[in-house]
Amino acid sequence: MEEVPIPAVGPNDVLMKIKKSAICGTDLHIYKWDEWAQQTIKPPVIIGHEFMGTVVEVGSEVDRVKVGERVTVEGHISCGFCRNCRRGRQHICDHTIGIGVSRNGGFAEYVAVPAKNVLHIDDRISDEMMSIMDPFGNATHTALSFPLLGEDVLITGIGGPIGAMAAAICRFSGARNIIGTDLSPYRRELASKLGATEVIDPSKQ
Repeated sequence: MEEVPIPAVGPNDVLMKIKKSAICGTDLHIYKWDEWAQQTIKPPVIIGHEFMGTVVEVGSEVDRVKVGERVTVEGHISCGFCRNCRRGRQHICDHTIGIGVSRNGGFAEYVAVPAKNVLHIDDRISDEMMSIMDPFGNATHTALSFPLLGEDVLITGIGGPIGAMAAAICRFSGARNIIGTDLSPYRRELASKLGATEVIDPSKQ
């Protein structure tokens, strides 16, 4: 750990004071400094892309976010101009920049992010739940890419956090049967608690 300056805020940015952060599998890759991390991360960088906090400063051009608001952040900054962005498919932007991967993230007291990436969340949702809006958004987007009402769904690797959350979303959306596969007994049990109809150990089939 080290002391670093509080990030500067550009005209379209928001400065957040972090309240809660979550650890993603991506952060574990970085911690282990595996081949992917070595090829992707350009140190020094503050990692962390699942977090929430309170707005403490806004840039001169920001009008939709105010100081004092409790917010979370979409961790992928899209360019807004490539073919995919112009088609409303920012999640596959050709020039995505990852907060906490390509630029400083939320494992710090403060983080500066573009105001367009800031999300207001209902006050009934706890800080802990808000801090995992990034993976929950991944699960939601993936599951709702298909019509689910009355359908049978297979989720391979269902025991991971995103797979397990996808099971809950499928159940909520009216899927008939939600079948999952996972090698871990603990994770199979977790997926069952979150709505999977049946979870199979593929090594025993």
